[in-house]
Amino acid sequence: MDKKKRIMEIIKRLEREYGKPGTALKFNNPFELLVAVVLSAQCTDDRVNKITPTLFKRFPGPREMAEAGLEEVEELVRSCSFYRNKAKNIHAAARLIVEKFGGQVPDNMEDLIKLPGVARKTANVVLYNAFGKNEGIAVDTHVKRLVKRLGICDEKNPVKIEKELMEIVPRDYWGPVTYLLIEHGRRVCKAKKPDCARCVLRDICPSAKK
Repeated sequence: MDKKKRIMEIIKRLEREYGKPGTALKFNNPFELLVAVVLSAQCTDDRVNKITPTLFKRFPGPREMAEAGLEEVEELVRSCSFYRNKAKNIHAAARLIVEKFGGQVPDNMEDLIKLPGVARKTANVVLYNAFGKNEGIAVDTHVKRLVKRLGICDEKNPVKIEKELMEIVPRDYWGPVTYLLIEHGRRVCKAKKPDCARCVLRDICPSAKK
């Protein structure tokens, strides 16, 4: 089975298992999602979801956050890892959104990655979950681990992994495939000890046969 056929078989099986999952981050609009994704780097979604209600109550939009003092933003995200750098980024991003994009989060890759703290992975998450656009494939630690174990991609660089996946995954699945792999990585194919015995992919996974 070549990689294109195998990845589609993987997607179909994971869809049967998990439905159509999306981001676990809670948000009501593109700006809230953007902020939440920036905060989620090297921090759990659960932790971010505990921080953002108070943050968004104080700053309901980019204008409010842009006009705030950086120290106040820092204080509200203090329980998040690397909070100073993240506060600096979301504060600066809010200012740029107001000054350059009319207060609206850009809905395209080219403009999104101009925002402080936003690289391709973050942009892909925002585009898919907030705008329903499949511009690329978000590669996080779960995706990186699973595509290697499944024999789909041996690259270590997330950008190279994304490029290779985009060549074999149909565009309609660019957004969903990320969350199917994340869900499987969290529940079954865990980093330290994958549960191959109850994995729906074990018969087509080279790592399960070792």
